Amino acid sequence: MGELSKDKIKKGLEVFANQKDSKLHAHLNACVHCGLCAESCIYYNAMPDEKFVPAKKVDLVASVYRRYKTLTGKTIPGLVGARKLDEATVNEMVDLLYGACTMCGRCNTHCSIGIDISFVVRTGRKLLTNMGYAPDALQSTINSALETGNNMGISETDFIETLEWLQEDLQMEVGNNAAKIPINETGKEVLYTLNPREPKFFPLSISAMAKIFYAANESWTISTKMYDVTNYAYYTGNEVESQIIVNRLFDEMQNLGAKKCVLAECGHGSRAFRWEGPNVIGKSYPFEVLTSVELIAGYIRDGRIKLDPEKIKDLVTIHDPCNLARSGGIVEEQRYIIKNAVTNFTEMTPSGIENLCCGGGGGQLAMSEYNERRIKIARIKAEQIQKTGAKIVATPCHNCVDQLTQINSTYKLGIQIKTIAEIVADALIID
Repeated sequence: MGELSKDKIKKGLEVFANQKDSKLHAHLNACVHCGLCAESCIYYNAMPDEKFVPAKKVDLVASVYRRYKTLTGKTIPGLVGARKLDEATVNEMVDLLYGACTMCGRCNTHCSIGIDISFVVRTGRKLLTNMGYAPDALQSTINSALETGNNMGISETDFIETLEWLQEDLQMEVGNNAAKIPINETGKEVLYTLNPREPKFFPLSISAMAKIFYAANESWTISTKMYDVTNYAYYTGNEVESQIIVNRLFDEMQNLGAKKCVLAECGHGSRAFRWEGPNVIGKSYPFEVLTSVELIAGYIRDGRIKLDPEKIKDLVTIHDPCNLARSGGIVEEQRYIIKNAVTNFTEMTPSGIENLCCGGGGGQLAMSEYNERRIKIARIKAEQIQKTGAKIVATPCHNCVDQLTQINSTYKLGIQIKTIAEIVADALIID
């Protein structure tokens, strides 16, 4: 971690001083230690150690707050459980706030008094980030986005070449040489974003969405300057870096004059730009923002695309991304789509806003330091999937796709993992 200097401690504690309202103070002092949050947490369920109880993470942040921001904590710290921000405390905070929480928010929904535990964890992460203790692997992902414009460090040349061969494939598939993947075109209805893992590892996801746009006769484009929907600075709590990333997409929308910003299937990217973005940059958007899931559902409702559910007869279930479903309220759209696109559908138990986190969120997939723990907690999701008997798991989030793919391999589930767009593309009727 490097030396824990007084200057680092001062920078960390600035997080407590820079609160715009009393929200943090209220949540840090509200916990009644009822323990109801424990059973909601995949970490505690997979590894039933008291330290993984969400309330303990709240207590950890609260103990530092009391030590430096309350009179009793300063004078008689032992009486109120106030902890000094020393190396032992910092180590514990890094391990539990980064390495043992996906910020999925399921504990929030089960808290008897409504504590926003994810907010407290993110505040603790922000404190650690200010001190320079964000996990190296996670910070390197952010650095790549800041330096190259996307978190995978893909060059513009490589990106354009990928889009060009995907366009050729699209033309062959739909039997029309006029079919396009438009690049940097102005005045379009839609600017479509991507998770950089798509051009890097999952190009068929781009093909699927391009095929849907073609079938819907959509006016759309992709920017080669700013197409990255992700914002991992949201997970470290670095407001400056998060602002840079949000402003880049905001500015590109203005530069290209698009009417709608359509966010690719990425839970945290949607949350960071659509719902948190205006607060981060301090201004509202003069354009519409929606997820590709909502857009596709609208295409089906309006008759802009036609689907043949007989093309997909295997049993399909849905994994709901935490940031889309629990935090964003996008629950029915993916079900409406799947029920129109496949013959057989079944729900997980629980599902929707109660669905279990897959274990890949909160930056976990970007933090190689915690790979072993991430795969261990994934056993809970593996068991949930097995109980459905499904052969295909559809999910509108590429982080979830990555995690579910590893779960599939590790726990030998023998299933297919697909995005919502891929399911729809497979069922499309092309006139």
